[in-house]
Amino acid sequence: MIQNIGLLFLRLFPSLFMIIGHGWPKLLNFSAARSTFPDPIGLGSTVSLVLTIIAEVFCPLLMILGLFSRVAAGITLSTMLVAVFIVHAADPWQQKELALVYGVFYLVILFTGPGILSIDQKKGII
Repeated sequence: MIQNIGLLFLRLFPSLFMIIGHGWPKLLNFSAARSTFPDPIGLGSTVSLVLTIIAEVFCPLLMILGLFSRVAAGITLSTMLVAVFIVHAADPWQQKELALVYGVFYLVILFTGPGILSIDQKKGII
């Protein structure tokens, strides 16, 4: 049971920090940021911002609930990898470090699943 509590914490806290520190500010400033947001994969600034908000708000919410956890973790991990290797590619280590740390949290959930304290486990989605 202690491992499942650990997985719950691994889903809960990084996801809350992601929403509060990164996704929510983007969502609140959507109108102002949509024309200037980076377009790292050529989809346009608005589409890139929408995809980032999905990865930094909605996927972490799914992670907190433990619902479609592996899919949500994969989407957010992909966004963190784009941030590290494309958006901040030329930046110093300090600019990349946080995205890599978040990426590791989501990689662990992608590999391990959300644990028994999740909706996925209760519904047999894992």
